[in-house]
Amino acid sequence: MKYLLGLSLLALSTTATAETFAHKLAEAALQRTQSVVTYDGTYYAIAYPNGDIPKQLGVCTDVIIRAYRALDIDLQQRLHQDIKHNFDQYPSKRIWGLTRPDTNIDHRRVPNLRAFFKRHAKVLTTEQDPARYQIGDIVTWQLDNNLPHIGIIATAATLNSLPLVVHNIGAGPQLEDMLFDYKITGHYRYH
Repeated sequence: MKYLLGLSLLALSTTATAETFAHKLAEAALQRTQSVVTYDGTYYAIAYPNGDIPKQLGVCTDVIIRAYRALDIDLQQRLHQDIKHNFDQYPSKRIWGLTRPDTNIDHRRVPNLRAFFKRHAKVLTTEQDPARYQIGDIVTWQLDNNLPHIGIIATAATLNSLPLVVHNIGAGPQLEDMLFDYKITGHYRYH
């Protein structure tokens, strides 16, 4: 596993077994850190449903998409079915000038995933209280360069109980202590 050098880790305390959906999702995300992935947000024409860009490429959203796919949940299909019937509830027209859904890219955009999770997940607090963030939670941020970002809360924490995050901010999927490094814009539980 890729951990920050010198970072002391503790397993997050759990009352359930590692067989819960949240644990399985966090473990699927952690497995992504074993893959060498070049950060690449290029538009690709992909299959639908269950389409994916080349496995050696990806961005932050691909960590989320691939983790859920490991549990047989196709966010490409779920998001497309929702955006197809509720296009005005998504930022596709406002941000990208689209006039209809696009199965190739909609699910690979953080603002669209935020809209989907707001509609279909449990929406949670964005306050900076580590105890509020549980294994398998999805978190979105606004980076300092004003770009959106997304990650999954892992099954490990720092010695001071700060949950670690699996995300791809440019160096491929990583497990890092970065939960409160940027402005949190969303916190969801989608099981």
